[in-house]
Amino acid sequence: MNIPLIIVICYILLQLGISWYSTRLSKASGVLGYLLAGRGLPVILVAVMITGIAVGGASTVGVAEQAYTHGISAGMYNAAWGIAAILVGLLAASRFRKMNITTIPELFERYYGKTGQIVAVIGQVIILMVIISLQYVAGGAVLTALLPEYFTFSTGMITTAVVFVSITLIGGYWAAGLSNLINVAVIYIGIIAGIVISISGSGGFSNITAQLPAGTPWFDPVAGVGWMIVIAWFLVMFPTVFSTQGVVQVSFAAKDAKIAKTGYLLGGLLILPVGFISAIFGIVAAAKFPGLENASMALPEVVLSYNPYIAGLTLAGLWAADVSTAVGLLLGCATLVVKDIWKAYLQPEIQKKQELAISRIIVLGISIVTYLLATTVVGILKTLLISLTLMTSYTVILLFSMFLPKLCRKSAATWTLLAGIALLALWQFVPSIHIVPHPIYLEWPVCIMTFLTIYFIDKRPANIKIG
Repeated sequence: MNIPLIIVICYILLQLGISWYSTRLSKASGVLGYLLAGRGLPVILVAVMITGIAVGGASTVGVAEQAYTHGISAGMYNAAWGIAAILVGLLAASRFRKMNITTIPELFERYYGKTGQIVAVIGQVIILMVIISLQYVAGGAVLTALLPEYFTFSTGMITTAVVFVSITLIGGYWAAGLSNLINVAVIYIGIIAGIVISISGSGGFSNITAQLPAGTPWFDPVAGVGWMIVIAWFLVMFPTVFSTQGVVQVSFAAKDAKIAKTGYLLGGLLILPVGFISAIFGIVAAAKFPGLENASMALPEVVLSYNPYIAGLTLAGLWAADVSTAVGLLLGCATLVVKDIWKAYLQPEIQKKQELAISRIIVLGISIVTYLLATTVVGILKTLLISLTLMTSYTVILLFSMFLPKLCRKSAATWTLLAGIALLALWQFVPSIHIVPHPIYLEWPVCIMTFLTIYFIDKRPANIKIG
């Protein structure tokens, strides 16, 4: 009897059952119920949605992958995520909910016109598709390690895609919220059980330390990856939580402004410890399995070396993390395409029933494209952080719009977004500009300077009501 396989099958059936039940909750609200849960999420579902989006493949398998060579400091990635969620909860979550909008580009169109909206939606869709594709990679790694007799890396990615696409297609945003309630519980139970068994089974921290390769500060919270990278994570994560459609959409779906704020704060607290726990898996793997050809297998390899019940539960939790992230981001990406491309330019008078059908078709289309993209991904955390750097330009625009509207000009959003995109393209293709360890150190000043330069060049004020 294959215990891990039974656990995974039960998990899949539970998720599909939740999705089917969710259709009852979203049916009355039509497309608004499908894409935004009818703007009725309670505080606990807001919190687990934020947590579920944050704690995905990068935050578990990706962190363990980096901890395999850099130690516990890899867990600072999640710390940055959690603190960013808390800051957004304090500064912006309630504001977003009061605006009663559906997408970030919709807000850009309202303030800065159609051009700003078009550039904004293109950038957001590209970023979300990259992040979604990473969940296939992490999911494939988990299932391959968990059930090697049933899955190759490729079929593991396909299975991961089928599950989270099914959840999204069937139940929409209510399914995402309810499934994340289960996912977050499974994630925490699984990784905590796994880490306890891993440490005790390895003879404790002292024995693990004795087996680790020399020369790496395995248990220093910063030194492994270095201060510059840790600061870069914090600089990346704030704009990620502040302006990425898949994340901000959670606040749009909250029942009211107070629930949005409280949910973000609670979600941030739930996110904080997961990275350090995942990093410990990577450290144990460095001691027990030196020389792994694929470092993304560090966490699964550790778990599978112990009790099959614990292995099944832990890896189901890790797989749940991939699914939970992918579902929320897939719906965010679909919402952008439906509202800011299809409805805005292709079929403005679309009927609600037809819009719901189109939404599901777009979800399926995005899923296929992101799967193809996943086959080219190398290095989960590195790929994610480079793509998320682009969110800085969105955040600069939103911060000025909310807190310094007098400095906002009609073309500011368009030029700031283009400057952010251009800088990231240069970083990728012109190595000579790598004068800092991460592009985020250039992205912030370039986007701020661009926005302020437009203030002096363009005399047309943005359409923002002041006071």
